[in-house]
Amino acid sequence: MEINTVGVIGLGYIGLPTAAILASKDVKVIGVDVSPRTVEAVNRGDVPFVEPDLATYVAGAVQQGTLRATGTPEPADAFIVAVPTPFQGDHEPDLSYIEAAAKALAPQLRGGELLILESTSPPGATQKMAEWVLEVRPDLSLDGSEDRPQIHVAHCPERVLPGRVMIELVTNDRIVGGLTPEAAQIAKDLYAVFCQGEILLTDAVTAEMAKLVENSFRDVNIAFANELSLISDKLGIDVWELIRLANHHPRVNILQPGPGVGGHCIAVDPWFIVDADPEQARLIRTAREVNDSKPQWVIDQVVAAAEGIESPTIAALGLAFKADIDDLRESPARRIVADLADRLPHAEIVVVEPHIETLPPELANRRNVGLSGLADATAAADVIVVLVDHTEFKGRVTSLDPEHAVLVDTRGIVR
Repeated sequence: MEINTVGVIGLGYIGLPTAAILASKDVKVIGVDVSPRTVEAVNRGDVPFVEPDLATYVAGAVQQGTLRATGTPEPADAFIVAVPTPFQGDHEPDLSYIEAAAKALAPQLRGGELLILESTSPPGATQKMAEWVLEVRPDLSLDGSEDRPQIHVAHCPERVLPGRVMIELVTNDRIVGGLTPEAAQIAKDLYAVFCQGEILLTDAVTAEMAKLVENSFRDVNIAFANELSLISDKLGIDVWELIRLANHHPRVNILQPGPGVGGHCIAVDPWFIVDADPEQARLIRTAREVNDSKPQWVIDQVVAAAEGIESPTIAALGLAFKADIDDLRESPARRIVADLADRLPHAEIVVVEPHIETLPPELANRRNVGLSGLADATAAADVIVVLVDHTEFKGRVTSLDPEHAVLVDTRGIVR
């Protein structure tokens, strides 16, 4: 099957890099996003978020005429759906964005197209996407039965690290799962246009589960490190030294603790497995609970450090969910700052986040929360809490006079 035009639905942290990398290989790409700001930015050759090298790819593709953006889907040979998949209520998957994307692109189908779900999804989501398309287009089919034109549907989860997306899109292995073997093969051929890693074929539900398992593995291991940090605090042990020593064992590789777990994957995906089989997913659920509880422990540490100070100034270093990016999704730092503003209404909380220009909505309208530079914030602070280990913070925080402020270091950058 020859694919000359690809529609990418959702121009976020995964969709836009995927669109740009395809367009760099002379594939005509039509990016679709509900945000007029994003559409306008892409059509100018700009990017609406920070990701190394992405701006170069987008600007080049727009200039060459292989990438443009619009607000509604248009006909294409293949569609890649890369929309959010958050959870709702009691950690139940919210597939409404996938449903909306499926029903929006369905009228553009003629038969023969490839539809790929890239969004990290609970088991069965790819099948659901196909069913939503067929609800709108009962004249199509998944198998070509009853003389109805066939569409090919597959799942190919992203496996990239923010800050290295443009590298890892090319070098990482990919898993492609089809609702049919033919769909998987067609999807593999498309990804082979830019992917230098091995492309592994399976069925759609196994591909969905593989991505969830990868992130749950990370979550369980982070929970172990975070639990160690709580125990070490009780016992008066330096957890960073403890982990460094333990990791000298040839078969031990403990991760680093932090203020919690954020991002659109690790903080969310394990709940999809728990939702799929609540009775059996006991370890995965416990890991999520350990990591979700860590921000409260950090809050208690900061409150204790500020005790006795009439109007304390607290410098909160970092809001992103990991170092050196501007991605605030599911960031534990956001929750910590918001809760500190509630717990300490008499305190001034100064946020230092070098990768953003404005605070997120839940912080922007609080009278006791503001955005500042590192030097001003730390000079005025009674308590400094390190929430993200941005490169900009390393070295500069370690030079602080220990008598100047109480330091709560959740990332271990002061050694």
